[in-house]
Amino acid sequence: MLKVLIVVLMLAVLVSLFSGLFFLIKDGGKTNRVLNSLALRVALSVMLLAVILISLWQGGLTLNPTP
Repeated sequence: MLKVLIVVLMLAVLVSLFSGLFFLIKDGGKTNRVLNSLALRVALSVMLLAVILISLWQGGLTLNPTP
């Protein structure tokens, strides 16, 4: 369940990234849609980092020390 949440958040960050690119090309940066997309992407990235750090702290995820 936790890994699914991480994957969903990563996909949401990618969707926000490409929507910002689309708005930049379509609007030429004249509207606030690019800024809103950037703010959403930053918020999603912070949430993703928080979920990963909390799950590592609680033991839901483990690090693999051997490659």
